[in-house]
Amino acid sequence: MISPALKLKMLSLHLALSLAPIALVLAVPNVKERSGAADPCVKVAGQAFSPPADALACMKTFPFNETIRQNVMATVSGVFDFFTFEDYYLDIAPPFEESTANIRAELQRINTTTYSTDFDFSKDLYDFITRLNDGHTRWFPACYWSVWQNILPTPPLEVDGVQNVFVAPDAVEFIEQLGTEFTSFFDSMHFNWRRLAGAKVLRINGLDAYDYVDRIASNTSGNYLDHGVRVNSVFSSYRIDATNAFSQRLGDLAGPVFPDPESVTFTLIPVNSTQQETITIPYLASFLGQPFTDSASYWKNNCAANSATNGVDNSPLGGLAPEVIVPLRMRGEIMDASLKQAIGLPPPFQPNLPIVAGQNGTVKSFILSDNATGVLFVGSFGGDEQTFQQDTVTAVNTFKQRGVTRLIVDLSNNGGGFVCLGQWLHKFLAGSAAVQIPGFQSSSRANPLAQKIVKGDISRNISSNVAFYPPTNWNFLNDTAFPPSFDYNDPSLPFHINGQSEPTSQRFLDNCNAEFFQPFPVEPPFDLTKVILVGNGNCASTCAMFSTLMHERHNIKNVPGEQLQYKGMAGNQVLEWADLDSEIKTAGVKSDLLAPPDLIVNANMRVNWRTAYSFFDESKPIAFVSEPASIQFPYTMETYNNPQKIWEFVAATTL
Repeated sequence: MISPALKLKMLSLHLALSLAPIALVLAVPNVKERSGAADPCVKVAGQAFSPPADALACMKTFPFNETIRQNVMATVSGVFDFFTFEDYYLDIAPPFEESTANIRAELQRINTTTYSTDFDFSKDLYDFITRLNDGHTRWFPACYWSVWQNILPTPPLEVDGVQNVFVAPDAVEFIEQLGTEFTSFFDSMHFNWRRLAGAKVLRINGLDAYDYVDRIASNTSGNYLDHGVRVNSVFSSYRIDATNAFSQRLGDLAGPVFPDPESVTFTLIPVNSTQQETITIPYLASFLGQPFTDSASYWKNNCAANSATNGVDNSPLGGLAPEVIVPLRMRGEIMDASLKQAIGLPPPFQPNLPIVAGQNGTVKSFILSDNATGVLFVGSFGGDEQTFQQDTVTAVNTFKQRGVTRLIVDLSNNGGGFVCLGQWLHKFLAGSAAVQIPGFQSSSRANPLAQKIVKGDISRNISSNVAFYPPTNWNFLNDTAFPPSFDYNDPSLPFHINGQSEPTSQRFLDNCNAEFFQPFPVEPPFDLTKVILVGNGNCASTCAMFSTLMHERHNIKNVPGEQLQYKGMAGNQVLEWADLDSEIKTAGVKSDLLAPPDLIVNANMRVNWRTAYSFFDESKPIAFVSEPASIQFPYTMETYNNPQKIWEFVAATTL
């Protein structure tokens, strides 16, 4: 645990620091004058693409600032008090032991390390929290995270199931979508990256190619406890983008979210050759942040806290007018920086089947040429909830009308979304006769501040429309609603793991009825032995909970493409820092010494706020239950990044 003296030191700052943001912003223009050097941010201002070294030089313009560190560490430390899995991390059981960490000891290390620049401090904190491999619990400094994304013109993939690494054969069609401003950089160097498409990669930076991929999965990818799932995240793969169109991820090797590697060296054998070549391939950094003209405006527009950084008081005392209230929706999803750089899946790889329903939504449906197999490609559990449900109902009704008897649900790169949408799809596919309660038992950490939040919400009569802690959000385990005055944190329940004892809330269920817009069939629309879930394991949060519900309760088969867990990251609900801060302020306890301070930089410390427990063993969180896929198959040169070919393969060999 972090030392009491250090924690008190950090907490004591929160009132004084509330006055700091303006002073910090005004101090930035003096950076260039103090250094006596040209402002490196001027060189890259207004550029869509820049050499990574130039982008990094701009980021490293800002010297380390102890006031910023103490503010950030006080907030991060306070947020970790709500992290439901903190004590599990002290000694994680196999196969997830790679993520084991003493969180408080690492925070203490970061709080006492000497750094030259603010970037170095922020990146160290980012790297540590990323290596926890929990996509719900991440530190995202907006000053640096995905402001520039590095892009390699030769994204790799794995085929044949024997750890063979290749440059994506569609690299030319894929990368040229970035336009001539990107490709001309390489042309000006007379670097012919196009001839490398489809090449077999033997070594990367001197290591066996797959060993290097493992290193990226261990140290950079994050988000998923299972190492195999993170390996798949290193490679290029298909998904939908923010517009719900089919797109292709660069992967964590070809699209890192910081511009710190300038190049990578591949030893490879090009297509139609037997000769090995060793080639150093440069990255080019794509600017995705807020526009700027110099270091001062870079800091002001990308780094300084703004009106959305911290939370607000949503109580009547906070002045929120009832007519502007938009009811909250429980979310469980990862934040994928690569969505900012959405590159379309090249047309030859997109399905050429007519879409049955969901042309513009997150659910897209098709009927394969065998006329017996329907496909629901569920790209996300986000978007509009009513559209999601209507598109699913329309698709299934059409499948039934056209004689479809088998169903493939493709969850590739589904980052999660609304918790209740996952429960709706589970109950819709399994039928209401078999599913009275469509979700998991859940709990949250009942630390002293959390107990004060619940009491504050009850005393202030806070509505479940504006906060998640009010009791009316939740149900008893018999699925009846908590009364408005029910304090589920007091008395708390004892919790013991890895020699630690922490209070936890009483168990509860999600109250999702208000988010179920379409009725449920009594019986499953398809024989559940003829339903199969397909994906690459990058199925996060709500997606992981949905797939776990289908597997644990109904024995639905899961078919990832490699040796890995079928579910990715399986927390229960994420709170962004602004959400958690709003909970604290709305309950009237922001002035409490236990409350984390407002951030004075633009950043987000999100946290896994609730635990979902396994249906098989309700003493264990599903996140830490090892559940390998039922069936596994390797990608091939024919099926990689080609959803229709994958669906046809599964229909012919598995269903």
